[in-house]
Amino acid sequence: MLPSKVVHCKAVRTMPLLLAALIFAGCTGQAPQTPQANVQGAATGTSDYYLQQVQQSSDDNKVDWQLLAIRALLNEGKAPQANDQLTQLPQDLNATQRQEQLLLQAQLSVAQQNLPDAAEKLKQIDTNALSKDQQVRYFQLQIATSQGRPSLDVLRAWIAQEPLLTNPADKQKNIDATWQTLTQLTPDQMNSLTINANENVLQGWLDLLGVYRANVSDPDMLKAGISDWQTRYPYNPAAKMLPTALTQVQNFQPASTGKIALLLPLSGQAQVFANAIQKGFNDAKNGVLAQSSAPAVAAPVQAPDAVQAAPDAVVSPSADATTAQPADVQPQSVPANSVETAAPSSNTQIQVYDTSTQPIEQILTQAKNDGATLVVGPLLKNHVEQLANSQTSLNVLALNEPESFQNRPNLCYFALSPEDEARDAAHHMWDQGKRTPLLLVPRSSLGDRVNKAFAAEWQKLGGGTVLQQQFGSKTELKQSINSGAGIRLSGSPITVQPTAATGVTIGGLNIPAQVDAQVSSGSGSVDSVYIVATQDELTLIKPMISMRVSSRDNVGLYASSRSYQAGAGPDFRLELDGLQFSDIPLLSGANPALMQQAAKAFNNDYSLVRLYAMGIDAWTLANHFSEMRSLPGFQIKGDTGNLSANQDCVINRKLVWSQYRQGQIVPAS
Repeated sequence: MLPSKVVHCKAVRTMPLLLAALIFAGCTGQAPQTPQANVQGAATGTSDYYLQQVQQSSDDNKVDWQLLAIRALLNEGKAPQANDQLTQLPQDLNATQRQEQLLLQAQLSVAQQNLPDAAEKLKQIDTNALSKDQQVRYFQLQIATSQGRPSLDVLRAWIAQEPLLTNPADKQKNIDATWQTLTQLTPDQMNSLTINANENVLQGWLDLLGVYRANVSDPDMLKAGISDWQTRYPYNPAAKMLPTALTQVQNFQPASTGKIALLLPLSGQAQVFANAIQKGFNDAKNGVLAQSSAPAVAAPVQAPDAVQAAPDAVVSPSADATTAQPADVQPQSVPANSVETAAPSSNTQIQVYDTSTQPIEQILTQAKNDGATLVVGPLLKNHVEQLANSQTSLNVLALNEPESFQNRPNLCYFALSPEDEARDAAHHMWDQGKRTPLLLVPRSSLGDRVNKAFAAEWQKLGGGTVLQQQFGSKTELKQSINSGAGIRLSGSPITVQPTAATGVTIGGLNIPAQVDAQVSSGSGSVDSVYIVATQDELTLIKPMISMRVSSRDNVGLYASSRSYQAGAGPDFRLELDGLQFSDIPLLSGANPALMQQAAKAFNNDYSLVRLYAMGIDAWTLANHFSEMRSLPGFQIKGDTGNLSANQDCVINRKLVWSQYRQGQIVPAS
């Protein structure tokens, strides 16, 4: 044992060293410390701050600051500056920095609309090496590369992202987006789904969709089905936080149809159209259709033109109304899970108001005072425009579309319009694999409207520039065919104003508006033609196209229902062999008995038959107003098409197409 004085002396000698160490530690605690950059965490600072840190750092931390600066620049919409910084990164990055670099390169490619390159960069990323924050960004980029088009990969990305989110609002957005993607999958996509054994969450979502589609026509059954699903899948994210669209089901209240006010122009130039609609509405209400109705099936749909004599009316009659019935038409089927035509209701009262005699606002007030609970109409376009200024609390099913829509909880729009048919044509041609269409339309406001509607819908589907070529009168067409000029498949690009000039936000990322490369009018790359012409015009246009196009070119020809009129015999059908066209189910063999009844009543005027069918569907829609207004995915199999509503409650019609083949009319392949 050491003497006590030795221990004491050693302790005395040690004290200065300890004091010095403590003093040094205190000084370093007060001195400025260089902050640490975490490339795997959130980047909450500005690009200026991160770039300043880059300048002040001289060690390995500099690259991390540079990566954070690039991310901030991209988030601030400064893609060129971000690209400059990316090119300045050193080659010898560590594994963590390399993963972040790939994420940033993918995000830059998305910002530059180079989606194939973004997808390629994402394939090189090891998701297991990413932090939770990075994984969220990875799945956002994966979703963004789809440009909002639904697919199984996008659905899986939404599902994988959900457990990584902590903010309830972000979780709700994720669940809503998952449901939207799921409901937008096409039947072909659904039929080709292959689910892995461990994808329990995906299986739960698919079962929820099945419950929804099986019960969407019955809100009470739908409520019970959702509740049962939540019991069977208690750990599914949607069981804890339902999609917003489904929470609306819990509060669903059907609209009252005790007394319906039918607003139509009962005098003046549009009276003939109003009479056809009124007859269809009354026949559906009174059960006249019950004896003649067969199971509803869909076929092509008519989109009549604006009335020439009364420009603000909804539709016009066909040019010719001769005596022939639809010949050799094969019945066609429609998607399942749709509501049939509404059953007659003897309890509902209908009171008709003449919109030709007093202002719309005054009629709406009078209808409410008369005890109406729902309004069907008005029909004329200028009257529908006036609804925007109306303060009525009544539910209104307008029978035309305004130039711009107001999303109001008590207002829906149902119209037979050329724009409606053009949008459906875009979907039909896209689904058939066509990618470079040409529109042949009249040199008129009708042609301009069709061009605008088709091109806008085409770009929503992911298509590029649409070409258009306008033609003149029947006399001009005859002069051209006599001279042997033919019709060259070329045209000028249709300019479409983007719905959002700054792009859209997908998966939390802002995607700039797409700028498509224009198709050269002389490139010869047109693979399809959509023709809006009368029957007489089409008989001239079809051979003029054949003069310039070989059958080996495999150019698809499509026509609107404007060309389908009574009186077309076998010679006409043979002349148009191969051409596909659209029209309403009632004119396409869906219900021959009802068609015969309607054709007789309207002297084979197909335009009035179409309006008669519109009246029938207006009755059905009125009886399902609340469902159309509040239940996404709700469908009705109508006589004018398979009906559904978008978020503004604009009624869309999914059309089924027919084709002329060897003198017969058959379902389009």
